[in-house]
Amino acid sequence: MKQYFSFKAKYPDAMLLFRVGDFYETYGEDAVKSSEILGIVLTKRSSAIADSVELAGFPHHALDTYLPKLVRAGKRVAICDQLEDPKTTKKLVKRDITELVTPAKPAYKPGDNPTLFD
Repeated sequence: MKQYFSFKAKYPDAMLLFRVGDFYETYGEDAVKSSEILGIVLTKRSSAIADSVELAGFPHHALDTYLPKLVRAGKRVAICDQLEDPKTTKKLVKRDITELVTPAKPAYKPGDNPTLFD
């Protein structure tokens, strides 16, 4: 959990999808929000940092299904992937943010007639 919270501290305004084995997991407030947006189960996990922390996750192969739903809901999403095979290390698996996805915001209001060369 310390590794998760160190990445979350670097991207506090983003929903952090944290790769754990075959799943992307979210914790705390991100888990609550992702369960509401994605319609996935919200549960709790024991943690050394807190008594328990909310948890929601989905299989990594479903990222292309769930990521657009988060972005359409206006969420900025940081994707934290495993950078090495967990089977080949006896230490904590190296991870890093591999992608930061943000919702597109139009530069003009609907109804305006923007031109390229004003």
